[in-house]
Amino acid sequence: MGSPALELENVTVWRGEQKVFDGLSLRVESGERVAILGPNGAGKSTLLALISGDVHPVADQGSSRLFGEERWSLYDLRERVGLITPEQRGLFDDDELASDVVLTGLHGTYGITRGQAFTATEKRRAWKAMKAAGVHELMWRDYGELSSGERCRFLLARSLVHEPGMLILDEPTTSLDPPGAWNFMGVVRSLMRQGTGVLLVTHDVREISPEIDRVVLMRKGRILADGKKREVLRAEHLSACYGVETAVSWRDGFCEIRPA
Repeated sequence: MGSPALELENVTVWRGEQKVFDGLSLRVESGERVAILGPNGAGKSTLLALISGDVHPVADQGSSRLFGEERWSLYDLRERVGLITPEQRGLFDDDELASDVVLTGLHGTYGITRGQAFTATEKRRAWKAMKAAGVHELMWRDYGELSSGERCRFLLARSLVHEPGMLILDEPTTSLDPPGAWNFMGVVRSLMRQGTGVLLVTHDVREISPEIDRVVLMRKGRILADGKKREVLRAEHLSACYGVETAVSWRDGFCEIRPA
């Protein structure tokens, strides 16, 4: 078995004067399909910032590893992890060619400079990624002509050009209309069924599809529950997490919650 995709051991993280994590431990195996679920302030954004290198744990207290490496560069991150956030949707110009958005993923940029060229191999990789995301027929459209859901799927294709070991999805359906959300998550579900590892970070239990095997429930920087999906998504756990009495039901593999 290879190295875990993510391994945090007794990690402490401060953001300003606030201690967000105090001895947090979390392990995600390569190929695993995991949801990190919690309300605002749970520590989800700090976890993503830790993975991306925007924040660092307290030195000499615990350890953090990405695919077995204690130190990783932005290049390493780009090669190993496909990260998609809602903020990325606004980083491209409206007149950017949609296929060029995907090509920028090869070098981790948010635009193509004048005269920049790509090899035939790189273009094939971009085509393969667009095909996987179901947007290859839209590749000649301008980015500004795309719906929000289509933009999200192009960003998904952008994250796939390096065939990463793990996809990290940060609140992926935020601000999408229902068809856009369904289409985007439909592609992600297909990728998971093909064996792609996914770390889904969300406050919305409705984003947790049947293909997700494990749920980590967080509140105020602590892990409240961690395990198989149906064992974690129980009324007592969700009530403690969100601070309101919650009733839980299941439909077609999706968890539905409502006030008790």
